Amino acid sequence: MFSKKMIAAGAAAVMAMSLAGCSGGSMDDSSSSSSAASGDTITIGSVTTNSGTAAAYGEAEVKGFELAVSEINAKGGINGKKVKLESLDDKGDATEASNAYNKLAADNSVLAVAGPTISATTAAVAPLADQTKLVTIAPAATADSIETGNYLFRTCFKDSYQGEVAARFAAENLKVKKVAVLYGTGDPYSSGVGEAFAKAAEKLGMQVVDKESSSSADDTEYSAQLQKIQASGAELLYAPYYYSVAGPYIIPQARSVGFEGYVMGPDGYDGLKLTGDKSQYDKTFYTTHYSADDTSNTKVQDFIKSYKAKNNADPNTFAALGYDTIYMIKQAIEKAGKSATREDVRNAVAGMSFEGVTGKFTMDKSGSPTKSVIVLELKDGKPVYNTTVQPK
Repeated sequence: MFSKKMIAAGAAAVMAMSLAGCSGGSMDDSSSSSSAASGDTITIGSVTTNSGTAAAYGEAEVKGFELAVSEINAKGGINGKKVKLESLDDKGDATEASNAYNKLAADNSVLAVAGPTISATTAAVAPLADQTKLVTIAPAATADSIETGNYLFRTCFKDSYQGEVAARFAAENLKVKKVAVLYGTGDPYSSGVGEAFAKAAEKLGMQVVDKESSSSADDTEYSAQLQKIQASGAELLYAPYYYSVAGPYIIPQARSVGFEGYVMGPDGYDGLKLTGDKSQYDKTFYTTHYSADDTSNTKVQDFIKSYKAKNNADPNTFAALGYDTIYMIKQAIEKAGKSATREDVRNAVAGMSFEGVTGKFTMDKSGSPTKSVIVLELKDGKPVYNTTVQPK
C-alpha cells in the first residue's frame, strides 16, 4: 500500500506552515469567488503525484478518479451535465503542487479538486484552497497536522484515529488487558499513532505495561526494547512503523526474544515485507482503509469488478480512496444544485454523510471523516480480512 514515509516526511514541513482555521459551518461571504457551474460540462480538477518516488500512489488515485467519472458519465453525469476530469502532476513537490492548484483555481469552470496525494503537498495546497474558496478533498493525506474543515477535507481517516480504533480492537476483539507500545520518536507518523493508541488503551481500561521508543522509524535493531517489552508481560505489542521495518525487523526480533503475543500496527503495515518463517507473522493485525475481502460492504465487489474491467488489474487502497473522493464530490455538487457555486459545493461537503467503498462516514467539524476501519490479519504470511470496526 502507500509508504507512510512519504506522508511522515512532509509532516515537519506541515507543522511549520500557517494554515487557515477550521470550521464546519457555512462559508458564504461577499469576498468569495462566485465561480458557478455553467454550460453542459462540470470540471473536476485533480492534483496528484504521478512522477517521482510516490508516483504509484498518485497513479492509482487517478485511475480511481477516472473510473468514477466514467461511471458517472455513463449514468447521465451530474445534474444532467457531463463530467470532465482535468488531472495535473505535482511530482510530490510542494511548489509544483501549489502551481498546479493555482492553475486549476484560476479556471472558473473547476468546481472542486481531488487531491493532493501526500501530506506534504496537501499542506501546501490547504491555504490556497481557503484563499480561492475552491473545495478540495484529499484522498489519502492522513497527517493530523494538516488543518482541514475550511475548504480542505479528507476521504481518509487521520493518523490518530486509527490508533484509537486499534486500541478498541485490542480491548473488544482480542480481549487483552496488558499492552506495550514501541514507536519512533523522530517520526511524526509513528509517534503520533503510537501515542494515540496508548492514550486510548488507558481510557479503555487496558494497562500500558511498557512504552519503548527508537530514535527514528528506520532503525534495523530493536532487540533491547523488545526484551523489555517481553519482560513486561504485555499480551499485545503495538508498533506503528512502516512495512519495510516492521516486517523484516520488528516482528522477527520480537519473536526471537520470546514474545508470543499479538502484534498490531497501522496502515503502514500494508505490503509488509516478510522474512524467514511465515509463521512468526501469525497473530499480526493492522488497520487500513479498504479490503478486497470485505463482504460487509456491498460496494466493494462492484468496485473491484469495474476496476478490473477498465484497468485489467486489481485496485489498491489509493484507487479505492480516489474512487470515493469523486463520488463525494458528485454528491456535494448534486446537493448544491444545477447552478452550484464553489461555496455551495463546499457547504455541501461540510458535515456530509457518505457511504462508499472505503466505508460509511459523517464528516466531522474539522473536515475529516469519522468512518469505519478495516482490520486485516496475517495468515500464512498473507493479509486476510478480519473485521470492520464501526465508528462510535
